Amino acid sequence: MNRFQHIFAGLFLAGAAILAGSAHADETVVRDRFSDEIVGQGPDLIFIPGLASSRDTWKATAERLKAHYRLHLIQVAGFAGEAARANGQGPVVVPTAEAIDAYLAERHLTPATVIGHSLGGTITLYLAEHHPADLKKALIVDSLPFYSTLMFEPNATLAQVQPVADAIRSGKSQMTDAQRAQMMASMATAPGDKATIDGWSKASDKGTVVNALADDMTLDLRPGLAAITTPITLVYPDYAPLGAPKGTSDAMYHATYAAMKTMTYVPASNSLHFVMLDQPAQFNAALDAFLAQ
Repeated sequence: MNRFQHIFAGLFLAGAAILAGSAHADETVVRDRFSDEIVGQGPDLIFIPGLASSRDTWKATAERLKAHYRLHLIQVAGFAGEAARANGQGPVVVPTAEAIDAYLAERHLTPATVIGHSLGGTITLYLAEHHPADLKKALIVDSLPFYSTLMFEPNATLAQVQPVADAIRSGKSQMTDAQRAQMMASMATAPGDKATIDGWSKASDKGTVVNALADDMTLDLRPGLAAITTPITLVYPDYAPLGAPKGTSDAMYHATYAAMKTMTYVPASNSLHFVMLDQPAQFNAALDAFLAQ
């Protein structure tokens, strides 16, 4: 694995602790797999944060949009200091995705406009493949259809990945301090943002995060890409702050999603994984263009 594969391999390992000063929720709905803070008035938008991440990933976005939209700020149970509830044992990612879909239908939010970051983007992609009628359109930020291609190689197979995922799930394979430092370096550029993300991680339920990571490693959505009919916008960083050569991200993401016919690509320059923190103006422009479609 080369240096830039190591950089990309930390993408989905962001952490969670609820920040002070969140937008005041007009309503909070708590379910076994997630909770939803509802803010603002207008057309409904669904926001899903990443692995071990707080809904405050979208804090600035909520403040900017709440006068014109009703935002549903999802937080996965067990992440960001939230009780693990049903996610405390066993699989996390697919059951949570299915629970979110059922909730959207129950609340008459379908077909929904969904925005997901990292693992939240993976969940969104899962919904596009398995519940296409329930999505109107989606925007995903730095997400991949098979996370393990970052750790192995572009044509990685489930057979290659499964033993590693099993070791992670069992606790036999754990991140070293050096690996954690490298992972944190790929999240955001500002020291304050890095500290926030690290705090989120430390406040997450360890078992939930481990199971979610193992789930993510073995969830291969590549076979279903060609059949996706939902219009999807992908916002992805160039990783230039870590020295990634120009065009590295472009080549990787375009190749990864080559089978998709409904994908719009929006690169974010001079950014790391949390594009909305590193480059808020670029992220806002991409989101506004997506919402205007």
